Amino acid sequence: MAKEKKFLDEEAVLLLNKGKRGFFRLIFGRTTIVVLLLAAQFILLFMAFYRMRNYTLYGGSMLVGLIVALAVVNRPGNPAAKITWIFLIMLVPVFAVPFYFFVEGELGHRLVRARLAEIDEQTSPLLLPQENARSSLEEADPGLAGLAGYLRRMGSFPVYQNSGASYFPIGEEAFAAILEELEKAEKFIFLEYFIIDEGYMWGRILRILEQKAAAGVEVRVLYDGTCALYKLPYQYPKQLEALGIRCRMYAPLRPLASTHYNNRDHRKILVVDGRCAFTGGVNLADEYINRTHPHGHWKDVAIRITGEAVRSFTLMFLQMWNVKDRGLEDFTGYLGASGPVDAPGWVLPYGDSPFNGENIAEMVYMDILNRARKYVHIMTPYLIIDNEMITALTFAAKRGVDVKLIMPGMPDKKTVFALTRSYYKELIEGGVQIYEYTPGFVHAKTFVSDGDTAVTGSINLDYRSLYLHFECAALMHRTPAVADIEADFQATLAKCRRVTREDCKKDKLRRRVMGWILRPLAPLM
Repeated sequence: MAKEKKFLDEEAVLLLNKGKRGFFRLIFGRTTIVVLLLAAQFILLFMAFYRMRNYTLYGGSMLVGLIVALAVVNRPGNPAAKITWIFLIMLVPVFAVPFYFFVEGELGHRLVRARLAEIDEQTSPLLLPQENARSSLEEADPGLAGLAGYLRRMGSFPVYQNSGASYFPIGEEAFAAILEELEKAEKFIFLEYFIIDEGYMWGRILRILEQKAAAGVEVRVLYDGTCALYKLPYQYPKQLEALGIRCRMYAPLRPLASTHYNNRDHRKILVVDGRCAFTGGVNLADEYINRTHPHGHWKDVAIRITGEAVRSFTLMFLQMWNVKDRGLEDFTGYLGASGPVDAPGWVLPYGDSPFNGENIAEMVYMDILNRARKYVHIMTPYLIIDNEMITALTFAAKRGVDVKLIMPGMPDKKTVFALTRSYYKELIEGGVQIYEYTPGFVHAKTFVSDGDTAVTGSINLDYRSLYLHFECAALMHRTPAVADIEADFQATLAKCRRVTREDCKKDKLRRRVMGWILRPLAPLM
C-alpha cells in the first residue's frame, strides 16, 4: 500500500512539474521564438504585398488573379481545393497569388518527395507478395481482391494470411497490451507516433524502454515535429539518446516557412521484435487512456497485428526513419523476424503519403462504401470531406445500405466541430444516419462493413488525413476482429444521440455561421 501511494505521489509531482515546465517552455523556450519568427515572416510578406498595391493597378492585379484562377481550374487535383484557391485569389489577389505559387512551388517538398521515392524503390521489393493469400482472396471475394491489387500496385502493400488481429475498444486496454508486449521485447522496439506527451502513460512506457535499451534491445522512437511546439522540449531527442534510446523528430518546425511543414507524420505504429505491431487512434498521452479528461470520456481504439503482416508495419517505420539519412540501412534483418501464426482471414496493412500522387486512404474508404451491400458503420472524430466522399456516403445510403457515422458529442476544436456539423444536413438528407457520442470525444477511426470487412488505423475523414498527412491502417477481411469492431460500434451507438434535420436547424446561429464561412476554406483546416 505504501509503495502504491509513493508511486501515485511521484505521478502527481510529475504532472505538476510537467505543467510548470510546459508554461515556462511555452513563454521562454524555442517554440515561442519559432512561432514569433514565422509570424514575422508572414507579416512582412503581407506588408510587402500590401505596399505593392500602391504601385500596381487594381485592374492589373485582377487580371493576374483571373489568369491564375484559370490555371487552377485547369490543373489536375481535388475540385474542393481548387474552389478554395479560387475563392482566395478572387478575394485577395495581391496576397493569394504569390502564396499560391509559394505552395505549388513545393518549397521543401521536392527533397522529401525524391528521398521517399528513392527509399520506396529500393525497399518495397523486400515485401514479397504471398501468392497463396492473393489467389485465395480472389476466390473468396473478387471485389476485395481488386482493392488488394490496387494497394499492391499503387503502394506496394501485399495482402497476408497467417496473421492475427486483436481489437482493443478503448485506449486503456490497448495501453495494457502495449506494456505487456514491451516487457517481452528481446530484439527491437520501434515507435512512431504523432503525439508523445509527458505524463503517466509515456512515463510508464519510457521506464520500460530505458530498461530494455540497457539490456541491449534496440529501441527507436520517432514522433512528429509539432510535439516540440507544445508537448516536448525541442532537445528531447537528445534526452532520450542519453538513455540509450535512438530518437528523431519528423519535420521539426524551424524559423523558415516551408510547405513541407504542412505534411505531418500522423501515423501510430509500434513494432516489437517483428512479431507484433499496434496501430489505431491512440497516441502516447494521458487523455488517450482517460487519465485526464479535457473533452469528457475519450473513446479511442487500437489493433494489434501478429504474424507475417507485421512486416508491412516494420517496413513503414524503417522507411520513415531513413528519410533524413543520406544512405540506406539494411532492412532485411528486421523484416525476417515476422513468422506465420494460425489465424483465419486476410490482413492488409497499408500506408498513405502526401507525396505519392495517389489518395490511397480515401480510395480504400470509398471502395468499402461502393461495394457494401448491407451496412457501413463508421467512427471518426472529424468530418471535413469533399464532394466525392459525400457522394459515396449518400449513394450507399440511397442504395439501401445502412450507413451510420458516430461523431464526438464534445469537440476538441470548436472551429473544426462547426465545420464538421456543416456537412450534417446534406448527409442526413441523403439518408446517412449521424450520431454523437454523449459521454465525450470520439477519436476512433474505424470502418466496418457487411460483417466481413473492417479498417482500423490513424485515418480521419478529413482533408488533412486523406490528402496531406502520412497515415497508416490495417484492412481486415473475415478475421474475428471484424465482429469485435462491429460489436464495439453497437455498444458505442447505445451511448449516442441521433442527430436529426431538426437538430441541424436548431443549431446555434454562431456555429452555423462559422461553418458556413469556413466551408470554402475546408481543405486548409
